[in-house]
Amino acid sequence: MAKGHRSQIKRERNANQRETRPSAKLSYARVSVQKACFVLDAIRGKDVQTALGILAYNPRYASSLIEKLLKSAIANAENNNGMNPENLYIAECYANKGPTMKRIRPRAQGRAYRIEKRMSHITIVLDER
Repeated sequence: MAKGHRSQIKRERNANQRETRPSAKLSYARVSVQKACFVLDAIRGKDVQTALGILAYNPRYASSLIEKLLKSAIANAENNNGMNPENLYIAECYANKGPTMKRIRPRAQGRAYRIEKRMSHITIVLDER
């Protein structure tokens, strides 16, 4: 039987399982998952400098959001983990579905069509080579 209070046991268990890789997350980004994934697929597995170059010249709207997020992840790696930015690469990057805003579009003969404005949660995880 484990000793200590239940919260103390959970705290110790979670400390052992904590993720050590630097990451950054953008919640409620006003871009659909499908459109964000086009950009994320282009930078997955690349080193950080190459990925920033790809994002700078990518015409898609999601690339500006992801570029800002990647710079945040680099800063987290530098300041929190003491890693060298030249050795970093994108280990994981993914977009999860967020909530959808529902809007109404008036149509002919009194009908109303629904417009769904989708959101996503974008995550970038870096690692050192």
